[in-house]
Amino acid sequence: MKTRILSIAVLVASAMGANAQEKAISYSKFFDNWQLGVKGGGFSDTHREAFLKNTRATFGLELEKQISPAFRLGVEGMAYVRPVAFDENPTYNNFIDQTNVSLVGTVNLSNLILGYNGTPRFFEVEGFAGLGWRHTYLQNIVPGVNTRENAVTNGMTAQFGSNLLFNLGESKKWAVKLSPAIIYGVDTPAKNSANSLNSLNSVTQLTAGIIYRFKGSNGARHITLANTAAPAPDTTELDRLRASLKEKESELTDNQKKIKKLEEELEAERNKKPQVIEKTVTKSKKTLESVVTYRVGKTTIESSQLPNVERIATYLKKYPNSKVVIKGFASPEGNLEKNQKLAADRAESVKKILVTRYKISSDRIQAEGNGIGDMFSEPDWNRVSISTIVE
Repeated sequence: MKTRILSIAVLVASAMGANAQEKAISYSKFFDNWQLGVKGGGFSDTHREAFLKNTRATFGLELEKQISPAFRLGVEGMAYVRPVAFDENPTYNNFIDQTNVSLVGTVNLSNLILGYNGTPRFFEVEGFAGLGWRHTYLQNIVPGVNTRENAVTNGMTAQFGSNLLFNLGESKKWAVKLSPAIIYGVDTPAKNSANSLNSLNSVTQLTAGIIYRFKGSNGARHITLANTAAPAPDTTELDRLRASLKEKESELTDNQKKIKKLEEELEAERNKKPQVIEKTVTKSKKTLESVVTYRVGKTTIESSQLPNVERIATYLKKYPNSKVVIKGFASPEGNLEKNQKLAADRAESVKKILVTRYKISSDRIQAEGNGIGDMFSEPDWNRVSISTIVE
């Protein structure tokens, strides 16, 4: 008995040790890689002369967890129909004669020998061994002959067998297996040797079963291989992205410098003193022009600009037949409709001063708005009114 149990332990240790040499498997949670099976078949005493004639039915359930690709551990419960010899005797009235609950360890010989590539094969061969507890349901209690108290109804069992396993479907959700096995009663002395495994106290069993595998946390219904090697980064692409980022940063710096320079130039132009622009249109005829500048959005003539208006007034008083055309302009920023009104109001502001302050007849003055001006390269310089003498 000790030798047999030791052999089972060595087999299990070998399976787990061999699995450690396989490719690394993915991390498995407790509720991953479980399977449920139902099976049924027949059994008969191993040394009975009419072996097939005395075969009776057996059926049961099993719940197992795949510990590694090469080793599985589970619990099995089997029920055994009463022997043929009890059928004709009315005192043997239980349909189920015995039940056996076992702890079973299974070694996948295919994965152990050939290795595991992350997916179960279509056909695999397994070996299993287990220890169980058998309960016998007494059939013929005869008063005065035997009693339940004196009957032996419980005992330990040991089983050994193999599975011819067929894994079905792409996901290996289902499996079908054919399982021959021998089951020993190990606590009945035989040939003066207590707790021995003796074939005289054994049954031979053949069952067929269907297995359902539950889906695990990773979405698979079986053990998967871990992705131990991360793909090497594409250094060429990384270098290209870094160079592109550096180029964009350089462009951003240059643009910021240009913006700062333009802001400084704009501020300088705003603070620049107004200039009087005079030009001669023709050589034979003198034409006087006077320019009045304005601040952003304003139509009021500042005191610094009054000399430019006074110059026009002086000329008109000196030459009574002369007239003046005043054209107002706006710079391009802002709303178009608002700029058109600004241009007209700026021309009117010069006319108003000429009429009210310098007493120039309004008939001699023509004021008109000309919208957005484009006479000067600097947009700010186009916020003006230009007065031109006409003779």
